[in-house]
Amino acid sequence: MKISIGADHRGFQLKAEIIKHFSDHTWLDVGAHSADRTDYPIFAHEVCKNIIAGKTEYGILLCGSGIGIAMAANRFKGIYAGLCWNEEIARLAKQDDGTNVLVLPADFVSTHQAFSIIKAWLDADFKGGVYQKRLEMIENF
Repeated sequence: MKISIGADHRGFQLKAEIIKHFSDHTWLDVGAHSADRTDYPIFAHEVCKNIIAGKTEYGILLCGSGIGIAMAANRFKGIYAGLCWNEEIARLAKQDDGTNVLVLPADFVSTHQAFSIIKAWLDADFKGGVYQKRLEMIENF
């Protein structure tokens, strides 16, 4: 599975740990590539472009609270970014809501928690059915 990943300066270190820990996946790292201050919309845009273009199936985004980068990602048609802070929320975000982008609040989860959240999200399958109908409603409003 190929996953696009991006983070601002506050998520930079956790992003590096994620890529190292999940080495069995193929990563398309769009940055940031240092802890120097930067702006999260840049990385949300790059991750979403990769998914829309079919270069990656999923995306993971990180910023301090996760809120800003999730807002930036959800501006794109066909992108369903969910801010997740524990395993249950991550599993439900994928199963019931069809998220294709996992957003982590880098300032509020430990490295170990992030790994568990990502595993739960990656292992979950979208249910489809009535849940797919809801995604279609989002796209058509």
